[in-house]
Amino acid sequence: MSELINNSQKRKELLKHLILQLHEGQAPEAVKSRLAALLGQVPYDLVVEVEQELIAEGLPQEEVLRLCDLHSAVLKGAIDQSGAKEALPGHPVHTFLQENRQLTQVTEKLNRLLAGPSPDFWDAVAACLRSLADVEKHYSRKENLLFPYLEKHGISGPPAVMWGKHDETRALLARALEAALQRPGEPGEIRRLSEQVLKTLGASIDEMIFKEENILFPMCLDTLADTEWYEIWRQSPDIGFCLYDPIAEWRPASVSADTTPAASTAKGGPALLHLPSGSFSGEELEAVLNNLTVDITFVDAEDTVRYFNQARDRVFTRTRAIIGRKVQQCHPPDSVHVVEHILRDFKSGKQNRAAFWIQLGGKFVHIEYVALRDKEGKYLGTLEISQDLNAKRALQGERRLLSYELEG
Repeated sequence: MSELINNSQKRKELLKHLILQLHEGQAPEAVKSRLAALLGQVPYDLVVEVEQELIAEGLPQEEVLRLCDLHSAVLKGAIDQSGAKEALPGHPVHTFLQENRQLTQVTEKLNRLLAGPSPDFWDAVAACLRSLADVEKHYSRKENLLFPYLEKHGISGPPAVMWGKHDETRALLARALEAALQRPGEPGEIRRLSEQVLKTLGASIDEMIFKEENILFPMCLDTLADTEWYEIWRQSPDIGFCLYDPIAEWRPASVSADTTPAASTAKGGPALLHLPSGSFSGEELEAVLNNLTVDITFVDAEDTVRYFNQARDRVFTRTRAIIGRKVQQCHPPDSVHVVEHILRDFKSGKQNRAAFWIQLGGKFVHIEYVALRDKEGKYLGTLEISQDLNAKRALQGERRLLSYELEG
């Protein structure tokens, strides 16, 4: 196309002009046609640069946020990623992308449900929403780990706009979860909620995935240093992962294999966690917890899952995707009220323990919830302890002589 403008500065000014036309009320399809005719493919970094400049030149951030999805609609199919870097497994961007694959599967399932409501419509929708609620950890890692580094590189406008879109999705998710809890049965109300809330929620998550994969992540890979990515990788498990548990370790060549976040003792050994009855190194404590013959999961005072041990024969499967998730979202709707009841009694000091036992796949499983408190009695969180008691229930008589169990 001979009319395509190739001068980089002119391309930037023209893209800026076309985006401003959207803010002046021009029809998106007309703007998209002009963009295709005059610019063809737009480099991903140019989009970020133009948005940053528009905000710096006085275009209100709220206005950019309001029309953000129109920007995406105009740019779809026109963003050039030919020079984008690839993230290896374990790299934070690779993890974000894998999470997006999982989120997309859920939004597609939600859209199929909305196309033809079934008798178990709200049960199926609630299951999708519980999965989509995991997007909070995806967004939280962006906001608390990725965006601060972009700001250090002078890129502040686009992350602020994206954060605003996160909040819009959070609000839609809250409305959707409330609707699933109320389960309206009137067809007209179901159609209204499907169109105004559920479908809009799925579209909002899908739009964010488009912005991340076509603009944000390629730009971040160009901008951040490997040492910055390593810090993001190192701190990511503290927030948790979204519907995906990254298995691969990742460390850039520029970071020594000996580099760890732990401090050292004066003698040069590993730092110790000192407790009233003794001390552990981090490695020792991990080994102790993972070799307990019970499953343990720790939920903090804010109802957030913070830790689980990795015992060899766990009763209930856990992945790191649950870290940072609200414990209520880890249970099906018909049992959430029981969880809430226990937590309420623990927080008020009314109770300290709650035990259950169930038959599960041929196992006799004992589950106990224990309130954790400090020396003054302040509530610190809840410990869930689960154990298969089949073998212990079958014991008879005594064993007083040494006899090793065969390893399975």
